[in-house]
Amino acid sequence: MQEEIAIDPEYLKSRLKALLDIPSPTGFTDEAVRYTARELESLGLEIVLTRRGAIRARRSGAAARPARAIVSHLDTLGAQVKYLKDNGRLELVSIGHWSARFAEGARVSIFSGKGVYRGTILPLKASGHTFNDEVDSQPTGWPHVELRVDALARNRHDLGQLGIDVGDIVAVDPQPEFLDNGFIVSRHLDDKAGVAIMLAALEAMKRAKIETPVDTYWLFTIGEEVGVGASAALVPEVASLVAIDNGTTAPGQNSQEFGVTLAMADQTGPFDYHLSKKLYDLCGEHGLTVQKDVFRYYRSDAASAVEAGHDVRTALLTFGVDASHGYERIHLHALISLARLTIHYVASDVQIERDAEEVSGLRGFTHQKVQDAEQCLTVDEPDAP
Repeated sequence: MQEEIAIDPEYLKSRLKALLDIPSPTGFTDEAVRYTARELESLGLEIVLTRRGAIRARRSGAAARPARAIVSHLDTLGAQVKYLKDNGRLELVSIGHWSARFAEGARVSIFSGKGVYRGTILPLKASGHTFNDEVDSQPTGWPHVELRVDALARNRHDLGQLGIDVGDIVAVDPQPEFLDNGFIVSRHLDDKAGVAIMLAALEAMKRAKIETPVDTYWLFTIGEEVGVGASAALVPEVASLVAIDNGTTAPGQNSQEFGVTLAMADQTGPFDYHLSKKLYDLCGEHGLTVQKDVFRYYRSDAASAVEAGHDVRTALLTFGVDASHGYERIHLHALISLARLTIHYVASDVQIERDAEEVSGLRGFTHQKVQDAEQCLTVDEPDAP
């Protein structure tokens, strides 16, 4: 395989733009699934869908086992109608875990039984001319916001006449901006940027006619934001699963908006030692900027797969996101870096051949060899600059 992998940035950005244009809060993902499935077919992959719409696309390799899988999720954060209020507005509950602080002021679409309505999520006290300083002192949280529908809705009866009902899905506008300096600002970059990374990697592999030693499965899930993710997307041939999702660039975190951020653990525990090491080493071999991070309040498709009982090695590759689950920002450099690493990984040799079988004897089982570290510094040496 050629050393320098040419990822097409325009292809990546155009697919990300298209995905952001398709509303897909968890529970309302069909159109995003259809778009992604058609794109995968155009790239020459065999696809199947689960009953609810998770996508499993297979790209043939030299052998069927031990297959590798790459996964990202199509579903995003959103909201759902909790109650029709007497003032003609809507009480909401969140879909996925995100703060109502970031919902205030959002433009949204309400998918009712009679069609789509537009609206705005507002704090209960939204007018400074009426409430003065109370606008700033009121509490933050989902019980303290309401959805104003842009239709004649003076009371509960009017809302019912519009066809709006409890349980209706609310999609939040992404409001994307693609800046000339490479920064991308939008809601829902988690994880539509991950989907775009995978599509860009596949496009580059097709263009360069890259072959892989084993089959690779490219998975796109529809329930990650509510915790189910890849629980029902794997096949027995898959021995290792690499999730692509957002990292968190924030105080106390080591994630960056540039290069690859390799997650070593999340709230469910450490990722697989051998798979994570392989990914880190591949970055070094191919000149990819990489940093490691640990996430306290985070889970991904990898966690849902293991919790569902799949005995697979897992790892998590992330693109650093500033203000995750809010007004998110990423940089194209990270997206391209991850696409390149994904290709290097799926094209790399299989190191643990024993993984071809679901169970086997001790022969070929891995080692985690350690040796005593040498202390190179002495107390007489000055501090490093």
